[in-house]
Amino acid sequence: MDIAAFMFPILLTLIFLGVPIAFALMSTAFIFGLMRFGDNAVNVFFYKVDEISGASVLAAVPLFIFMGAMLEKSGTAERLFEAIHLWTQKFPGGLALGTILMCVIFAACSGVIGATETVVGLLATPVMLRHGYDKALISGTITAGGSLGAIIPPSVVVIILAAVSELPLGDMFIGMFIPGVLMAGLYMVYIFVRCTLDPDAGPRVDHPDNDLPIAAKLRLTGTALFPPLLLIVAVLGSIMAGVAVPTEAAAVGAVGTTLLTICYGRFTWAVMLEAMVKTLSVTAMILTIVVGGTMFSSVFLSSGGFDAVRAVLGYWDLGAWGTLCLVLLLVFLAGFVLDGLSIILIVVPIGIPLIESYGFDPVWFAVLFLIVKQTSYLTPPMAGAIFYFRAIAPGEITLSHMYRGVIPFIILDLIVLVFVMGFPALALWLPEKLLG
Repeated sequence: MDIAAFMFPILLTLIFLGVPIAFALMSTAFIFGLMRFGDNAVNVFFYKVDEISGASVLAAVPLFIFMGAMLEKSGTAERLFEAIHLWTQKFPGGLALGTILMCVIFAACSGVIGATETVVGLLATPVMLRHGYDKALISGTITAGGSLGAIIPPSVVVIILAAVSELPLGDMFIGMFIPGVLMAGLYMVYIFVRCTLDPDAGPRVDHPDNDLPIAAKLRLTGTALFPPLLLIVAVLGSIMAGVAVPTEAAAVGAVGTTLLTICYGRFTWAVMLEAMVKTLSVTAMILTIVVGGTMFSSVFLSSGGFDAVRAVLGYWDLGAWGTLCLVLLLVFLAGFVLDGLSIILIVVPIGIPLIESYGFDPVWFAVLFLIVKQTSYLTPPMAGAIFYFRAIAPGEITLSHMYRGVIPFIILDLIVLVFVMGFPALALWLPEKLLG
């Protein structure tokens, strides 16, 4: 117990000193592992590396990353952008409404947060600026919409969460569905109401395409929307129907995005090589962090860390709901200084057993965890979504616009959190109906 008490301070010190998170986790685990197990620590760590490399659920990670990389090259995003805005641009805030819809579809195709925000942001930001949209609204729409990749299935983050928590990946994908759709729906309601009350924030667009016949709009929409929807049905539909496990569905998605790229005339061997190199580099980074987190949690738990945490919480006497709220608050605060993967690898191995000991459903807790993590991803000052947007935003959109723009969407995320906490069926009903 005494050894475990020093592990988190040492880890956080290394992180603040600039040591990459994977190596901070590994070095802390190695030092304390030697103190706890002696020379046997080396064998324990080799076993953990072998366990991670053989985890079948993690095989879906490179496949979903490859899907996102190929979607960026296929031209799907440009076609989606044009098709969706044919129908939404007449409404107040129509361009922003269409952007949220596009983020949902793109997130459901790729499962990668950064890819969704970057691709959609590059397409939508110049158009909304050109039509006089409020810069804070633009910032909030792109950052919040892009962050839906964490809560709209499939999500690479969820695959890691399932592997670390040993929860069924299919249950988690399906459990995220209703909260994710609810969150996107609230975003759209806010944008519509805001731009109805303040037309200057998101003016209607007077565009020649508005006068196209319905038949022409339907034809353009069908050709742009049908392929990605077919891809979503193939990936998510096969999981929800119980036809395929997530890894098999991810393989179908990877083949599907390659075929889309070929059909759109964007496929070259250079594109394929670029997508494969990106997949390899991102996967290597993710799995290195996962190995480090697994090593750290193993040493911490075997050194009495879980018992120490239980003892502290027992002394505070917070009760079941108080403990749940404390864990979620720690996840939110950790998002200010740590990336999502690090939070999962540090908090989940302790949080899941703790929450289960109070009788809460672990899948429900995992969905709450994801909502809070996404909210922290939007929350200044260390908001990952804002960092992504800063890299692609034009100079006229300042950091002040971004900070002001995300606040309403953070409030909406918290509303969804309260709903899911109060009504667990929002996360548990659909998995029970579809998977039993």
